[in-house]
Amino acid sequence: MTDCTMAGEINEGSVPAYYREVFEAICCRTDDRVQVEVFQRLLQRTDLSKAALGQIAEHVDSTDGFLSKLSLYKALALIAFAQKGKQPSPKLLENCIQELPKPLLGEPRDLSALRMQPAQEDVLTLSQTLDKLLSRDTVQVELIPEKKGLFLKHVEYQVTSQRYKISVYRRYSDFDVFHEVLLQRFAYRVVPALPPKRMLKGVLTSVSERDFIEGRRRALHRFINLVARHPFFSEDELVKTFLTFSGSDVQTKLRDTYKKTGDEFMTNRIATLAKEYLPSDIQAQFSTSRELIRNIHNSFNKLRDRAEKMAERSKENATDLLMFGRELSTLGSDSSSIPSLASSQSTWGTLRQSLKSLSVEFAVLSDKAAQQGRREEDDVVEKLNVFLDLLQSYRDLCERHEKGVLHEHQRALHKYGMMKRQMMSATVQPKEQASVEQLESRIVQQENAIQTMELRNYFSLFCLHQETQLIFIYLPITSHILGAFVNSQVQGHREMGEVWNDLQPKLGCLFGANNGLKPPI
Repeated sequence: MTDCTMAGEINEGSVPAYYREVFEAICCRTDDRVQVEVFQRLLQRTDLSKAALGQIAEHVDSTDGFLSKLSLYKALALIAFAQKGKQPSPKLLENCIQELPKPLLGEPRDLSALRMQPAQEDVLTLSQTLDKLLSRDTVQVELIPEKKGLFLKHVEYQVTSQRYKISVYRRYSDFDVFHEVLLQRFAYRVVPALPPKRMLKGVLTSVSERDFIEGRRRALHRFINLVARHPFFSEDELVKTFLTFSGSDVQTKLRDTYKKTGDEFMTNRIATLAKEYLPSDIQAQFSTSRELIRNIHNSFNKLRDRAEKMAERSKENATDLLMFGRELSTLGSDSSSIPSLASSQSTWGTLRQSLKSLSVEFAVLSDKAAQQGRREEDDVVEKLNVFLDLLQSYRDLCERHEKGVLHEHQRALHKYGMMKRQMMSATVQPKEQASVEQLESRIVQQENAIQTMELRNYFSLFCLHQETQLIFIYLPITSHILGAFVNSQVQGHREMGEVWNDLQPKLGCLFGANNGLKPPI
């Protein structure tokens, strides 16, 4: 509907003074019009349903991103009718014979802030991609070289952050304290678990001991990179302290840092308002997402197990090839004389000498197979383990939510119910005034505790919603894993093929034109 048509229905003199005051409060300072963005913010103050707001916007002309004065007046009238429970329609204006109703939008002087107010941010949605997260930081965790092979009272690691361009030295106990305070600070977020602690005695001589140390180093590497790339952890002072503090007592420094800030509920600006940002079907969304992520977790566990077996087979193949070559060398090194009954017809003497040289090619093949195994372990299995660590931490978070804040809230409600029953009993059966007052005081304290727990419960759900998004942001890592797997296989088969192809003509020189193959029958 155009302003001309509306002019017959609504004009400057036919609207309540409140309409003019609202227009003066929100119109452009240099133009006698209202920006659509400002009008949208005004609509958000109406407490109307999305359907009603959509109908109002549909009936209001907003040419070139602006509303004219008469368009705004029409919108204000439709808002007022909708707030009275009527279907917003231009027919209401045509049939209105009394003064147009006043919409409930608050004092006009308070509306002027809408002109300067930025568009409301979507605090619930994570605007991240996997590439953005991965680019936040890359942290290397390496065993300090001088500690390798020594008597170990403890193992030290060199932790190097690409973001902060600094290396620090950390023991497992430092990681342990960092994990502890991180979990206290971000109880409602996915905090990856640490690998198990194990006391080492003696010298690193056994393979299992070495494997344990390397496995723990890899797990610590995955842990700190997941933390350093988390959209909220990465900007926290705790993480910066762990990655950069080079003083003598990092554990005390970490605990002091936490004491100064407290947990996330105490510092997050929207913690007490979390309920307002949650969708109405948050519980249903949570249940659906949790089941889907559980299935993904199970599938990735199976993928990791298969990838580990393939890497192990490559290593076993390397060992078999090396031993095969050594046996050929042993056979060729045999200097036993050939019996006279066979010497006239046999070429074994010449053949035996040739076998010895083949061990070199098989040693190269063994090395290529070992490299293949390491690539599969480093590029494929490790990437799978990174995502599995994140998935497991999400499962742990869900359990913390249900067994922690949710359980405490229910327990507090139960305790509150018992106190109320005691209070009712006290009003029926006369008791000392002091004991009644004490009970009343305890009830007030319990009500406050319940209110805090309810706020924490909603904030926990808010964080859980965001951490669920984080899992889905990480899902494209599947393409990284498949790419690494395919590339490792292509490279491994190409390198092995080149050695086999070089070996084939050599067999022709050693064994004749048939290359050691049986002639066709």
